[in-house]
Amino acid sequence: MRPIIIVLLFSISCISCENQKNDWSSLLDKDLSQWDKYLSYRHSESYNGDQPKDEQGNLIPAIGANNDQYGVFTIVEENNEKLLRVSGEIYGCIITKKAYENYRLRLKVKWGDTVYPPRLKKGKDSGLLYHSFGEFGADYWRSWMFSHEFQVMRGRTGDYWTIGPTAMDIRAIPDEWIMNYVADENYPFLEIVDSTRGYGYCSRSTNQESKEGEWTTLELICFEDKSLHIVNGKVVMVLQNSSYYKDGERLALKKGKIQIQCEASEVFYKDIEIKGLASLPVEYNKYYE
Repeated sequence: MRPIIIVLLFSISCISCENQKNDWSSLLDKDLSQWDKYLSYRHSESYNGDQPKDEQGNLIPAIGANNDQYGVFTIVEENNEKLLRVSGEIYGCIITKKAYENYRLRLKVKWGDTVYPPRLKKGKDSGLLYHSFGEFGADYWRSWMFSHEFQVMRGRTGDYWTIGPTAMDIRAIPDEWIMNYVADENYPFLEIVDSTRGYGYCSRSTNQESKEGEWTTLELICFEDKSLHIVNGKVVMVLQNSSYYKDGERLALKKGKIQIQCEASEVFYKDIEIKGLASLPVEYNKYYE
């Protein structure tokens, strides 16, 4: 009987492992059917947060939702793989049609060659925005929903930004004089609030990006009020108490849509996958002890 039991246990274990492998769902297909698109403006180097105007001084309306006549977001093929190409030409985003909570998201990113104003002399930039809510174009750049940002920027991938009135507590080295917050898993949690009440920003702990032209793997884990920014398998930021401010009150923010930014830089994404979580993966519990 013992050999039979061992075989049965092994079979059950294999089935369990296989189910675990197969519970990832792809968010990428040839039609981008799980996403909406939003485009705002071709921003200039002199942009100051005001709504752009034409030469006669008239306000220019944003291009708007699901009106990507410029091919800013397209699916291309490379080595028989489907890639999301973000041209960078116009500020905006793709955003999931569904809101998500308690999930693990993973994807790969690689920079293209083209940049546009106002980033001609700055680092290539994009971003992964999560727990997104509210209206399109509500931020400073008039391009995104309120959200938390997992920064995707050459040399700074894994940073945190508040987009609008959002806030997080992050294990970080406190700011001092001109030195901003820097994530560090060995420090207590500090509240990072939007720029009207603070920096609205925290640097990732270390640079874990791949070399230029190579794919960098990103992973975002969100469970209840907690999240983790992971770059090439390394945790670069530990966050908790996800929230937003309304009428001076700090309110919980535990779910929302996912946005991928177009921010004046050509960038490619692939293998965008998500799965639900019943609990925080045990290997990450240590970051919250």
